[in-house]
Amino acid sequence: MWPEGKRAAAALTFDFDAEEVWIAEDPANVRRPGVLSQGTYGAKVGVPLILELLARHDLRATFFVPGRVAERHPGRVEEILAGGHELGLHGFTHRSPARLGDDEEADELDHSIAVLSGLGAKPTGYRSPSWDFGDHTLGLLAARGLLYSSNLMDDIRPYRHEPSGIIELPVQWMLDDAPHFWFDNGASWPKKISTPSEVLEIWRAEFSAMHRLGALFVLTMHPQLIGRPSRVEMLDEFVTFVRSHGDLWLATAGEIAAAADAALNVRDV
Repeated sequence: MWPEGKRAAAALTFDFDAEEVWIAEDPANVRRPGVLSQGTYGAKVGVPLILELLARHDLRATFFVPGRVAERHPGRVEEILAGGHELGLHGFTHRSPARLGDDEEADELDHSIAVLSGLGAKPTGYRSPSWDFGDHTLGLLAARGLLYSSNLMDDIRPYRHEPSGIIELPVQWMLDDAPHFWFDNGASWPKKISTPSEVLEIWRAEFSAMHRLGALFVLTMHPQLIGRPSRVEMLDEFVTFVRSHGDLWLATAGEIAAAADAALNVRDV
């Protein structure tokens, strides 16, 4: 499934949610600048730090961006594209498809496609808010000519959804920065904030095991979380570690999905 000479594959992916993750959950938060500033940090500081890191390593990543975030921060989206990175769909608002009617879900996709396309992107992949699906999500993706989804946790290698034909690039909560770094000052998430060294240990161990198995390692990050200075340094260290594996294919999610699609087509013949 991977290019000749490559044992495993990895993708660095970023969910650029900015303020929308709070607004979609509770529209009243639009009047709470203190709450929204957590997301604004991702656009104002986090994305530039991440883009600088990626440029220094000469790497291309995948950014999944809600349509409303692209409308609110078009300059940042243009900088992501100028860096040669892939843009993927992440809803128009940051509402879970499982909470939407079929027409609402279709409208979310169409609006987000229109906004990202208007900024020069050609999205082929989709990551849903909250990694959640509605009853008709895969069919809606296929009807719009999309290639892949990166939402489910049931494998360590790409596979094809039938009958939609959509390629799945599996994810996992342990390989997401939010469970480790997110902090909610309310009662809904009473947890500590992990140290960068703790998360680096988890990610290195899982990467090493997945690399031995020839699997696909998809790392999911959020600029408002991973974009804190100490965590950017940790990510720099982790990227250096990953790149020390000469038989690893480090590519965008779209490139990996295209390779998986071609390989699975051959297997199906």
